[in-house]
Amino acid sequence: MLRGILTVGGWTMASRILGFIRDILIAAFLGAGPVADAFFLANRLPNLFRRLFGEGAFNAAFVPGFTGLLASEGPDSARRFAEQAIAVMAFWLFGLTVLAEIFMPEIMGLYALGFTDDAPKFALVVELGRITFPYMPLICLTALLSGVLNGLDRFAAAAAAPLLYNVVSIVFLLTLPGIVPTVGHAAAWGVSVSGVAQIVLLYWAVVRTGMRLSIPRPRLTPQMRDLFRRMAPGLLGSGVIQLNLAVDAFISGLLPAGAVSVIYYADRINQLPLGVIGAAVGTALLPTLSRQVRGGEPEQAVGTLNRAIEYALMMTLPAALALLVTALPIVSVLFGRGAFTAEDSLRSAQSLAAYAVGLPAFVLVKVLVPAFFARGDTKAPVWTGTTAVVLNLALNFALMIPLQHMGPPLASSIAAWFNVVLLGWLLKKRGHMAGDAGLRRRLPRMLAAGLVMCAVLWAVNHTLFAALAAVQGLRWVALGLLVTSGLAAYGVAGQLLGGFDLREAARLRLGRGRG
Repeated sequence: MLRGILTVGGWTMASRILGFIRDILIAAFLGAGPVADAFFLANRLPNLFRRLFGEGAFNAAFVPGFTGLLASEGPDSARRFAEQAIAVMAFWLFGLTVLAEIFMPEIMGLYALGFTDDAPKFALVVELGRITFPYMPLICLTALLSGVLNGLDRFAAAAAAPLLYNVVSIVFLLTLPGIVPTVGHAAAWGVSVSGVAQIVLLYWAVVRTGMRLSIPRPRLTPQMRDLFRRMAPGLLGSGVIQLNLAVDAFISGLLPAGAVSVIYYADRINQLPLGVIGAAVGTALLPTLSRQVRGGEPEQAVGTLNRAIEYALMMTLPAALALLVTALPIVSVLFGRGAFTAEDSLRSAQSLAAYAVGLPAFVLVKVLVPAFFARGDTKAPVWTGTTAVVLNLALNFALMIPLQHMGPPLASSIAAWFNVVLLGWLLKKRGHMAGDAGLRRRLPRMLAAGLVMCAVLWAVNHTLFAALAAVQGLRWVALGLLVTSGLAAYGVAGQLLGGFDLREAARLRLGRGRG
């Protein structure tokens, strides 16, 4: 499982780095102005559907069914199951897209409520929404192909596909301005075209495994009805983080101009550890747990969950602490140029610190939810997810006025921790989670290593970083020194304190396994 986590995490890290380059360009060209706000809201809409249907609920229902058929009936039955899913998904996803294109003004009237009083700004968000929305069906079908590959224990191609999203977006940002009305239009076209590139790559990767898929006539067979029954409640169970972020976007649209953008840039930095760690652990965990549960190995499944929690927190705790200590230096170096002002950097850093409070919880949700899905239980996470979303909405309204741009991120963080507590309580009550001696021994040592790292980061930030960052050409060098010192401090302290064993992780990573 660790090899799978590191494979997915490595490719996701590469994609996030390219994503930062894209966001740096957007920040430099657009800053935190009205065009940036319009693009970010337009882009969130298809990505919300993608994360709910494509990455969340659908994969949670599809992967256990696919791997179960693969193990019990062989590759032909699994292939037919995947083909039926593609046909049905394509039919209703493209139908939904046609409706969205027609009724985009009405959709944005609800989703971007804060824009409706400004006619030109509202017209822009509707236009950009129509450009970006075709990305939704393309990337949902790409996620289905990713589920096939993950079920075959092939993680590399699916994890590498988002690289194309960033590559295409960067190319369009650099080449289309001057041809299209605004940089926001260039970024929007890059989103949709990247969906085509990703689906082509993933289909080629599936063919290389020997499982050549075709698209039959869509039919609601008993298998498909069962798939969508299991998928429906999983929309909240697996997608609660995304629903919380959608609530944040809705509330931020009601805040003063620029709030959408500063929260977006903060979320992009927060998504680096969340995407690399959370997506990697969740992706590698679900097929492993599904096989162990179906194979009648409950004790092994509990042990696998313990190790997943341990691996996730080993990487997430230091990331959260580091973001709390160094939010402003990170935001300033990454985005503080061009149209992105010093005030924008400060507000975005404050939002980032609020997100960092909940970073471990965001990741743990992605770890705990597969423990339910692997057992065919998509109902239990629904009520926990629903409760978390309701709490997030209430906290957003309570915090939006006193905390402004910090309100939505902090509300999401609190709601995520609440969701983790509920999920953990249910798993423990059912005997599906019990912290073993290794987990109980290592967690406090990881936290101690993280506190050592914080002390080192604080010292470096107020001495070497401050001196180097004052020289414009050395800002990236200063950030590199800050990040390197934090990683080194955590690695050395964690190894000495017994929080983890880097040599064991290296041996597992270098061991042979399919990527």
